[in-house]
Amino acid sequence: MKTLKYILILLLIVSCEESISVDLNNESPRLVIDASINWLKGTSGSNQSIKLSLSAPYFNDEILPANNATVAISNSNNDIFIFNENGTSGIYSNNNFVPQIDEIYTIVIEYNNEIYSGIEALKSVVPFDFVEQTESGGFTGEDIEIKAYYTDPESEENYYFFEFDSSILEIPTLEVYKDEFTNGNQIFGYYSDDDITTNDVVTIRNYGVSDRFYNFMFVILQQNSEEGGGPFETQPATVRGNCINTTNPDNYPLGYFRLSEVDEIVYTIN
Repeated sequence: MKTLKYILILLLIVSCEESISVDLNNESPRLVIDASINWLKGTSGSNQSIKLSLSAPYFNDEILPANNATVAISNSNNDIFIFNENGTSGIYSNNNFVPQIDEIYTIVIEYNNEIYSGIEALKSVVPFDFVEQTESGGFTGEDIEIKAYYTDPESEENYYFFEFDSSILEIPTLEVYKDEFTNGNQIFGYYSDDDITTNDVVTIRNYGVSDRFYNFMFVILQQNSEEGGGPFETQPATVRGNCINTTNPDNYPLGYFRLSEVDEIVYTIN
């Protein structure tokens, strides 16, 4: 019996040390379009940039730039704004862009002999009213929390994209909001972190966005949130943006073409 027991233990050890190979389907890289045109209140909005990169396999952390593309944005008057690449960074810039609220813009990208395009309107945003700081946030009810208040316009349907950024965050905290149940009221964007302390600086931005971008980002945030479903719940594999490949529709891009007016507050924790 002892011999049998030792054999079973040995088999168990060997089976535990056996490596497991995960076979993932790696498709060809897709173009990733990060075309966020942001018109900060109080500025001309003339300096804009667009980032083009390539998708990578699941276990690959390296993000490759999409070089040597031709990038242009046009408006309804057929004014064309050319974006030129900065070296080989995959960042394409323009310094004479003309933003106009509710104007319709079209982006056209030529990359690897294929044409990508997208259409979107530049959405306005109301200014912040004020920022309120309390110490009743988080699970303990004692963490610092920040509420950035703004007054939603009553006469229109609005969608918002909030960004909270600080030196203690590796990536900004993002959220989207629509005024379906708070139309015309004073409402707020909310941020709390148990690591934030006195004299930390938090940059708060509110972007006006379209309903389509709201729905796109809502799915993205749910898919990447701990509250967006457990590990056994089916998640969408790919979230499609508003850009298409007009040359080869099956080789669709990832990302989004967005144009927003932005209000910003730089707030110091006290």
